Amino acid sequence: MIPSSFPSQEEIARLTASMFLEIEAVHLNAAQPFIHASGLPAPTYIDCRKLISFPRLRSTLMDFLTVTILRNAGFEAFDVIAGGETAGIPFAAFVSERMALPMAYVRKKPKGYGRNARIEGVVKEGDRVLLVEDLTTDGGSKLSFVDAIRETGASCGHTAVIFYYDIFPETRQVLGDHGIELHHLCTWWDILAVAREKGSFDAATLDGVESYLNDPRAWQDAHK
Repeated sequence: MIPSSFPSQEEIARLTASMFLEIEAVHLNAAQPFIHASGLPAPTYIDCRKLISFPRLRSTLMDFLTVTILRNAGFEAFDVIAGGETAGIPFAAFVSERMALPMAYVRKKPKGYGRNARIEGVVKEGDRVLLVEDLTTDGGSKLSFVDAIRETGASCGHTAVIFYYDIFPETRQVLGDHGIELHHLCTWWDILAVAREKGSFDAATLDGVESYLNDPRAWQDAHK
């Protein structure tokens, strides 16, 4: 069912950040950095996949994501909701149910046997597809999914995520140059603000994280 209430984007960001902190999906450690998929270190890690285990929280966030999409892109802007393998699949399912639209998902690479497909489900030529994912860092991983969708003859000019890092200035440029508009619920800046307000971590940890957020490339170079 399509949500009928429309909280402000600021309130959505604050509540989303609070939910991440409530279920301890936010991990911060400047002394022993996490290694991300890129191979680079960071004092931050957010576990979006943990959300699927909390039905009340999950339902609220999917309402938030749906109204954000409708408000920013339009009520009749899409024909299919596609999830990116793997983390985007459940969230695409929740959003497609709310928007009463078909769902598909996109593999990271061809299956390797059978039809050797990257798209599972029905995506037809001319369909307008929304790509749903859990998060985005620098936007790079979205391009492959979007290209796979476009190879079917469908269009894909929007991606929606729960969490956007918002610390790499080139992200929106990378997506924009590829004809993709990004929609999101909250960022590391929202997490940091709510964590300070709630005292979720000690001040030294939050100060260390803020240093990373302000200049992530320099921080990574210093901690390789």
